[in-house]
Amino acid sequence: MKSTDTMKEKSKIRLAVMCGGKSAEHEVSLQSAYNIVQALDRSKYELTVIGIDKQGAWHLNDPDDFLENKNNPENICLKPGRDTVAFIPGNKEHQLVGLSEKRELTTIDVVFPVLHGTCGEDGTIQGLLSQAEVPFVGAGVAGSAVAMDKELMKRLLLQAGIPTARYVSLHNHRQGEFNLQEIVNELGLPLFVKPANLGSSVGISKVHKQEELIPAVREAFRYDNKILIEEFIDGRELECSVLGNEKPQASVIGEIKVLHEFYSYEAKYLDDKGAELIIPAPLEIQTAEAIQKTAVNAFKVLECSGMARVDFFLRGNDEVFVNELNTIPGFTRISMYPKLWEASGLEYGALLDRLIGLAFERHEREQQLKTQR
Repeated sequence: MKSTDTMKEKSKIRLAVMCGGKSAEHEVSLQSAYNIVQALDRSKYELTVIGIDKQGAWHLNDPDDFLENKNNPENICLKPGRDTVAFIPGNKEHQLVGLSEKRELTTIDVVFPVLHGTCGEDGTIQGLLSQAEVPFVGAGVAGSAVAMDKELMKRLLLQAGIPTARYVSLHNHRQGEFNLQEIVNELGLPLFVKPANLGSSVGISKVHKQEELIPAVREAFRYDNKILIEEFIDGRELECSVLGNEKPQASVIGEIKVLHEFYSYEAKYLDDKGAELIIPAPLEIQTAEAIQKTAVNAFKVLECSGMARVDFFLRGNDEVFVNELNTIPGFTRISMYPKLWEASGLEYGALLDRLIGLAFERHEREQQLKTQR
């Protein structure tokens, strides 16, 4: 198996960090990418940053100077890139090509996509990189797409016997066909309304009164053509990090004590006092082990690989519900995924090395498959 320790003994690994993207989570992606770039060992990696702007254009950026307002989560943005670039499938010698001057730039050994949300965490980038035969960190096309779509995720989890909150899914083109009163009667109040394919709590509303439901539905439909109306589970919010390919492992459990109405975008990224992170979470041993086992099981059921953060609700002492899986979890300075692994004995830099090694391992295994008769 290839790894970051054995791969390219005579030269550095050429690593491209991809960030930004056409997503409502664009700014979060930039924060995560900055932390990853700062933590990577430059004696091991020759770094390239591919910054994707909000219009979807790819730019070659300086890894040492690719952000404006990097310490301001609200105003952080990409600096203008040196060149507009693209991956060219089928050209292994020069996969990364500059478009403005139509020149061949370099070959990339591995890509670290740090693209939260749509057009990055949903299988689209993963499909392109697979076509280009470039190893990449994180889940493949199927795992990325299924984990991103909260309804499909719930269907598979429930089929596997893994509890999740009750919900109703609505499609934009069928708005005249659903009865909101019946949904309230079924799920009760309060409840949550959320886009099916988004993260970082963007577009999510907590509804306390029935008259709040229509504005919440409209807000969620601004971000996706499919939304979920989901029951409110009054319980503790817990998270577990999972790492690996065929034999994934679970980290210690962390708890989030939210000081806002719920764990909103503002509480996660804009308000330093929006939530308290408790690592490890105060849990009985049996409960912690059950959550870790469920996290690994959910990871396998959704055919994830590399990494995922699994979010839970714990109601009472023993009712565990999976809320969602994030296949490209946050790597910001306050993000749970790396913090939980650090508390488990795997520090940030070593975690990145391990993730990159897992990307090479999966790619090598896939390269052994026949593609022609």
